[in-house]
Amino acid sequence: MGTDHVGDYDWEKEVEDFQKTKAGVKGLVDSGIQKIPRFFISPPESLLTSRTDYGGELQLQIPVIDFEGLEKGETQRKVIVDEIRRASESWGFFQMVNHGVPLSVLKAILESSRRFHEQPTEAKMDLYSSDSRRKVRFYNINGHFRKSDVAGWRDSFSCTCEDDIVEPEAIPSVCRNEVIEYLKYMIKLRDLLSELISEALGLSKDFLNQIQCMKSEYLTCLYYPACPEPDRTFGTVKHSDPTVLTIVVQDLSGGLQIHHENNWVDVPPIEGALIANIGDLLQLITNDKFKSVEHRVLARSVGTRVSAACFFFPSSEQMLKAYGPIKQLLSKENPPLYREVCYLDFVTTQYQKNVRDGSQTLSSFKI
Repeated sequence: MGTDHVGDYDWEKEVEDFQKTKAGVKGLVDSGIQKIPRFFISPPESLLTSRTDYGGELQLQIPVIDFEGLEKGETQRKVIVDEIRRASESWGFFQMVNHGVPLSVLKAILESSRRFHEQPTEAKMDLYSSDSRRKVRFYNINGHFRKSDVAGWRDSFSCTCEDDIVEPEAIPSVCRNEVIEYLKYMIKLRDLLSELISEALGLSKDFLNQIQCMKSEYLTCLYYPACPEPDRTFGTVKHSDPTVLTIVVQDLSGGLQIHHENNWVDVPPIEGALIANIGDLLQLITNDKFKSVEHRVLARSVGTRVSAACFFFPSSEQMLKAYGPIKQLLSKENPPLYREVCYLDFVTTQYQKNVRDGSQTLSSFKI
């Protein structure tokens, strides 16, 4: 993946100098740069489709599922379960409306995220770290970043809650109340989706809850400032999520795209909606019944985009437990496609192999 790594370009020094500022991408923008650092430049082949929503030409649209009436009877619940099944099989993504999370809570997490990122650098630099083991941190680049990687034009603030345990004192006061409130609703919605996805797989509604594959969460508040060279980079480079399930709230500025049927399709902002997407590990345990797909965020020349993504992964007790294709989904006609793997090894493989999409991660565990 060549990205202008030519001449006397010292990749290590450029990355090190950026990291030393502890100011993130916003710090670069505030300094008035006109050219982006070379480790943000994406390969030409990935930029060819960066500005085009081919899905629009083909009238492809991510499913929008209305949860209204979910608790009013089995008939409507079955309709919603069927919609989740179809979306998870063919798209790997769906938007949710009337999901039970108040609009005020969604707006508050986005506003508090913006507030955190727009603080003076001095107020947040103590949290700046590339160490993904830190439970609360501010960062752009992770410790596993390599010369063949490309950084996204964004800053992140993250909070990890193993076993649903939130540590309020570790969260900065500038966004503490909003983060705690948002996580409370995310856990509640996670429990509901766990039931609905279990039913969509034809299993008992408590199946995914019993195997504890989504009992921890990782909340990331993302800040995408305007970029002086948006045609040379991405806000988030294409990737799939190595977790089980992700729930995202985005502001109304747009930019999120998913890869569907060899096209990049926009995920249009809908006020009050939440986005759910299937993670790599869920694709593995469903034996490819549900799909984890690549997605990305475009960079922009004007304005700032904010979003918050909540990633769900196994409980600490189950981190070393072997997960494999669910036996109830297997048959002579549908044999297991993957060997068993513990979650820790699963995510480690993704980083060690330096891969960007789940298909490559999953191929490591193919039988």
